[in-house]
This record gives sequence, C-alpha cells and structure tokens, in this order.
Amino acid sequence: MNPVIIESLDQEGRGIAHADGKVIFIEGALTGECVTYSSYRKKPSFENAQVTAILKPSFMRVEPKCIHFGVCGGCSMQHLEPRAQVAAKQRVLEDNLERIGKVKPETILSPIYGLPWGYRQRARLSVRHVLKKGKTLVGFREKRGSYVADMSRCEILPPKISGLIPLLAQLIEGLSIREHLPQIEVACGDNVDVLVLRVMAPPTAGDEAALRAFADAHGIQFWLQPKGLDSIYPFHPLDAPALTYTLPEFAVEMPFAPTEFTQVNSALNRVMVHRAIRLLDPQPGERIADFFCGLGNFTLPIARSGAQVLGIEGSAALVKRAAHNAAHNGLSGNTEFRAMNLFEMDEAALVKLGSSFLGSESSALEDSLPGDHSCNRLASQVTCHGRHFDKWLIDPPRDGAAELVKAITPETAPRRIVYVSCSPATLARDAAELVQGHGYALKAAGVMNMFPQTSHVESIAVFEKM
Repeated sequence: MNPVIIESLDQEGRGIAHADGKVIFIEGALTGECVTYSSYRKKPSFENAQVTAILKPSFMRVEPKCIHFGVCGGCSMQHLEPRAQVAAKQRVLEDNLERIGKVKPETILSPIYGLPWGYRQRARLSVRHVLKKGKTLVGFREKRGSYVADMSRCEILPPKISGLIPLLAQLIEGLSIREHLPQIEVACGDNVDVLVLRVMAPPTAGDEAALRAFADAHGIQFWLQPKGLDSIYPFHPLDAPALTYTLPEFAVEMPFAPTEFTQVNSALNRVMVHRAIRLLDPQPGERIADFFCGLGNFTLPIARSGAQVLGIEGSAALVKRAAHNAAHNGLSGNTEFRAMNLFEMDEAALVKLGSSFLGSESSALEDSLPGDHSCNRLASQVTCHGRHFDKWLIDPPRDGAAELVKAITPETAPRRIVYVSCSPATLARDAAELVQGHGYALKAAGVMNMFPQTSHVESIAVFEKM
C-alpha cells in the first residue's frame, strides 16, 4: 500500500486522505502525517481504513494513556494532544456551519476545557461471561464490534469506578445470574456512586449477600433493574445519600434517578451552564422558553434570575422530575413544565404554547384594558408580545430542533436564542433555517469539550433577531 498524506480530520477523528480517486478515512492518523494503511471497508468513492505504519508522525501525536486504546470503542482521540483535540473540534464546528448551514458566526467563542481524564460520571458498561476465556468481562464494547473489551481499567472514568472494573467482573463471575446480567449503568453524584445492575433473572439469597458485601466494601450503592427503565429500585444500602449534582453558582441542587439523563461531565456542565446563562442574559420578568429542558439543568438557573420560565420536554417522567427539582430549590413560583413532542411542533402549537404559558394572568390584564386593546404600553406587553417568549434556550438531542425552528413566525420569534448542541451537523442545518429563513444573526458560536479523548463535539451558539 502506497503511503498517503493526511489532509485533515473528520467528525469521528479519522484522518482524511485521497488515493486512487477515493477519499480514505484512516483511524489513528493525524493531520500532516505520512502513513500507510489497511482498508477494512471499500466503497466506490471512499474507503474506511486503519493505520498500519506512521512514516512521519505529527508533532501533536502523544502516547495514549489507556492500555486498551485501539481495542476499546470508547475513545478515538487519545493519540492527539488534548488542546489539539479541542482545536480539531472547533474546526469541525466551523466547517459544518459553513458547508451545511452557509453561515458564519460573527464571533468565535473561546473553547471551554475540562479535565482530560477521569471526568466521565455517567457510563453504560457491558457484561458478558466468555466461556473461551473462562471469565466474565466488564467494559465498553470493542471498536467496530459487539464483543466486550477485556478491560482492567478505564482512564476516562473516575478513578474509583475505573478501579472497580476487574472487581465487578470477579463479583459477577461468582453470581448465579452471571448469564442474565448484561449491563451495568454507572451514575456518580456529588455524594454517592450508583451502579444499576440489569438483572434479567432474580438474584438468589447468596447473590444478594454478595452484592451487599461488595457495596459495603467499596462504598457504592447498587440498584437493580429487572425490566424497563421504570422498574429500577435501590437495593443496597437503602440509607445511602440521594443521587444529586449541584450548580453552586446558581444555588441549585439537582436530584436525579440513576437512569435519567444528565450530562456525563458534571464539572464541565457547570461551566457550560454558566456560559449559556451569560449568553442568554435572562432578566427579571422576562418570559423564557427552555426547549428540551430535561430535568431542569438550564431552566432552574434561568429562573434564579427572576425570569418566568417554561420548560418543555418530550419525556413525561423528566417533566415530573423537573417540577420536583424546581420545588426542591424553591423555584416553583416562576417555573412551569410541560410534556410535549417537540419533533412535531408547528406554528399553531407554538402560538398556543406562548399564550397558554401566560394563562389567566394574560386574560386578567386584557380584561382591564380599555377600548380595542390597542398597543399602548400595557397593551403591547399583553397583545403584541403576550403570545411569544422574549428568549429561548434550546438543548436538543442529536436530531436537532428542525420542526421547532421551522415553526417560528414573526409573532412568535424570540429576540434571542441560545442553542446548545451535541451535533454540529444538525446545529448547522437549524442555523441555516434561523438565519436565512427567519432573519436571525448568528452572533457567536464555540465548542465545549464535554467528552475529552473522543470525537464528540458539544457546542453552543447564540442567535439574535435582526
């Protein structure tokens, strides 16, 4: 195989080269390197490959910290210096905005960094008893495969949880239900570390005793999940502290269940929330919508400003949790939460959402207005602006918020939108709709390295109505 020069990195952290009229995506290669490669997937216009030899290494190349790198599918960029990882992600964001969205931010926000190792407080570990190896494996899936990587530790998990990987494998190997325990969900809070065991058969009395002894010895709490997500329950110890994380800047404490969605990187989440709130700049009395609000990660910090906030989320269970968290933090008075499928949003539903959020307050004010309710100062607040929100915060899943942004009309358009994204491609698509379809300006955008050592790109953008 002839050597090739790596021209850039793609969204998955693979090196991009050209050979024989094809684009070659090469795992383990970095920009500027001269490498040879072996293809494992060939198509007419491209090939997927892996490095076989590095003839000229990049100055940004570093020795991977994890002994399982290259086998485990959890990380893809450990061979790239951490600051260079962030720079590569920034380029991915800018390229997507320009190529897909045909937009360019007026300002590039400085990247948000976090700890490069030991940051991942949420994870899903696979479990499999392997007869040929004569043991049980606990870990992430292998790269490009369904097998469980034979792991002894994980450098991106907190050291305590990483150290438990071989011990958990030994524990499960001795259980009667080892063939019926396919998964462990990890959820680390401020005061407790929870491991949820997916048990597809009931544990015996001996199994339960072993689990209790392990939890006591290692200072963790086991939960069990016999069926769906709503079947989870705490097993031992029952007097463990509640699972929570905090946003100290906003005096907010967030209780959550171990299988409910929270950010995997709690330290960087605090910085992300700070930046989002600073960009949104909520003011007392403003009406703000938090779309895809989850358990209130942004809603409650916004509400702490004195703004009136409506959180909208597709999961009824998360809406219930968000309302509970608002009450827990004394913020029920200026928050409201609703379950709604935001992937089916349309113009009429958006108008109704803004109107119903004002509810009886709007009706009472309108009843007090004289004449035809023309747009004097007070009437303007109710009839001209009463059917929309002053500002939006959007934090969608990877699919983005296409239907939501398409539903904007002159009547419902907020003057500012802060968009938190986990997919540069869908952010770029939605940015095109906002800028070209609705007259917004993309004021700023930047990346947040929520997932160091991986190619995952988390970003934030702010749009203002022109």
